[in-house]
Amino acid sequence: MTDHTLTQIYVLLDRSGSMQSIKNDVEGGFAAFIEEQRAGEGTCRVSLAQFDDRYEEVYTDRPVADVPPLDLQPRGSTALLDAMGRLITEAGARLAALPEDQRPGTVVVAIMTDGMENASREWTHPAIKSLVEQQTKSYHWQFLYMGADQDAIEVGASIGIQRDYAVTYGRGRSAAAMATNSAKIAAMRSARLTDPGAAMPAFTDEERANLAD
Repeated sequence: MTDHTLTQIYVLLDRSGSMQSIKNDVEGGFAAFIEEQRAGEGTCRVSLAQFDDRYEEVYTDRPVADVPPLDLQPRGSTALLDAMGRLITEAGARLAALPEDQRPGTVVVAIMTDGMENASREWTHPAIKSLVEQQTKSYHWQFLYMGADQDAIEVGASIGIQRDYAVTYGRGRSAAAMATNSAKIAAMRSARLTDPGAAMPAFTDEERANLAD
């Protein structure tokens, strides 16, 4: 059996040029996100990847206590699909190589972007949707999608992310979006200590309205 006390969080963060206007808000929001996960129950590891038209794995499988401050350096265009494809396939391979009792009982992939896909060359929307749905259904990965300047629910659905776990945030609400997602992850981590199948709370209408402001 997998370790139901262990949570692996993968953060995929847009660093394209348009993120410059919310750089400080995102960095502050990420710091608060990590602080909340440090205080959470159970064990947690974090991996961070950033993307523009290139992909960068910043760190992998780091204990949440050892996660450094975020240094976001916006640049380039938005190759979201390619970044998702690489993160998911590489993460899946690493987890598959572990003995079963060392694999996390909870895997969360949190994606944050402020723009639309415009630069991917390797992955298409249908291919990413199939991959995300496979990881969700077969391995019970939990995907979260935060998107600004778009209908994030529809965009998320086009790449296989369940509507309950996609949210549109206003450009000035990026820290609040991270805080809302962090609370949901923390709640699920706590619930899964006694119920390994506990679901993550969905976004409420009130939360959606607050984040869209």
